[in-house]
Amino acid sequence: MTEPTPEPMDAGVLPGVPDGFQRLWTPHRFAYIEGKTAPKNDGCVFCIAPGMSEDESLVVAKGELVYAVLNLFPYNSGHLLICPYRHVANYDELTAAEIAEMGEFVQHSIQTLRAVSGAEGFNLGINQGKVAGAGIEAHVHQHVVPRWGQDSNFFPIIARTKAMPRLLGEMRELIRHSWPTA
Repeated sequence: MTEPTPEPMDAGVLPGVPDGFQRLWTPHRFAYIEGKTAPKNDGCVFCIAPGMSEDESLVVAKGELVYAVLNLFPYNSGHLLICPYRHVANYDELTAAEIAEMGEFVQHSIQTLRAVSGAEGFNLGINQGKVAGAGIEAHVHQHVVPRWGQDSNFFPIIARTKAMPRLLGEMRELIRHSWPTA
């Protein structure tokens, strides 16, 4: 006796079928998976970003010496990077004015992320050099990672997956519109 052939399902209906699973949608990660993350002209991404159009860029605020940009591969939604415009690798190469404006932008980042996302805490840090974990070691930048009491779960440990509650474009608009103005 042969098994009956199952009826074909309409693929347009399938995604709406309830199955008890939660969906993680992280389309911004696909460029990384496909290896399409290098800038088009092979230059420094932190030197290129401030000159891009607002629609193409993840830059949320610009100062005189530094700017704030969303991390393309964030640890959490709203993960910001504070970057000097000047292309320097090490924190100790920054001028006093650049350091002061970076500090001001870190404060603005914290205030803005609290306002738009209810962040309860923050991880702040600079990974200087490859051995310290810098993904882009040629251009110093400071991370501002928002944290919430319930943002840790088993996904990163078991499945090497991070749940991202907001898309990059949505976070960009929320932060841009809420950034303190001088």
